[in-house]
Amino acid sequence: MGAHRQGPSPSAPDAEADAARDALVREIVARGGLTDPAWRTAFAEVPRHLFVPFFYVHGIGGYERLGAEGADPGQRSRWLHGVYADGALATCLKDGELVSSSSQPSLMALMLDALDVADGHTVLEIGTGPGYNAALLAHRLGDPAVTSVDLDPEITESARAHLAAAGYHPKVITGDGARGCPERAPYDRIIATCTLPSVPQSWPEQCRPGALIIAPLATGLVLLEVRATAHGPRAEGHFLHTPAYFVPLRGALPPADGLPHLGGLPRRVAGDDLFRFLLTLTAGTLDPHEALSLWEREGRPQRERYGITVGQGRQWAWLDDPQGPYTWPLAAGR
Repeated sequence: MGAHRQGPSPSAPDAEADAARDALVREIVARGGLTDPAWRTAFAEVPRHLFVPFFYVHGIGGYERLGAEGADPGQRSRWLHGVYADGALATCLKDGELVSSSSQPSLMALMLDALDVADGHTVLEIGTGPGYNAALLAHRLGDPAVTSVDLDPEITESARAHLAAAGYHPKVITGDGARGCPERAPYDRIIATCTLPSVPQSWPEQCRPGALIIAPLATGLVLLEVRATAHGPRAEGHFLHTPAYFVPLRGALPPADGLPHLGGLPRRVAGDDLFRFLLTLTAGTLDPHEALSLWEREGRPQRERYGITVGQGRQWAWLDDPQGPYTWPLAAGR
């Protein structure tokens, strides 16, 4: 089965948490996720509530903090069932802005399944968050195989404490994820849990040939395979079918361009998820009317028809074919 193992149980038995976690796993499996039994075991055994001792929900006038602290059993039950609901949780706010979250478990499961890890693989995670995803990786591959990087020292310090409480000790580093982590390279897999404007060139450079990179970009998830060429590493691949929305990567990369003004477009398309994906992917290259013309001419393509190529200091997005008629330059990551 590999290097997966069970972390220690919480300090006191918690039947309610166990039941809620089991229900979450059953829900993800019923929806077609966790096809690898090793990941199913990891989700069943890693206690998410140890990584999210509190989270924020929208309340009257702003965010409301919901946590395990306090003697009110109703509040604790609400917190616990929120932790084990299949949703993203806001875990860190600064000046009213969300800077870190715990991703939706079914989306995490999809990304981990797509990562196609095997025993002996090393993984670099970009965006530590509360540490839950790093714990799942450590459960599956063992602590020494996992490196997680986050820019914010408060986030990494908190994640280390959560991981230790759950019995996991992957390497958690405070640093700019856009630069990767060269001192721990090379990697067999890279997984980003924050939205990118482009793929940092440092990531393929820190990978072994045949490595996979999965990352959120333009409201989608792109899965790249790294190949060695005479001109250096080249990473290329398609987007997955699913939409994906994450907290943006902070650090060396410039922020992604916002969506252009959509005035003049038919209302039926302005709010269409797939059309907005194309707009986000081609921001700065196609204006909305050009994008609409292409989108309708090509039969309103799904995300999986698009892809990205990274190599030789440049990168571009494309529809159907990296060398085809529809390609759009992306700002090369550092």
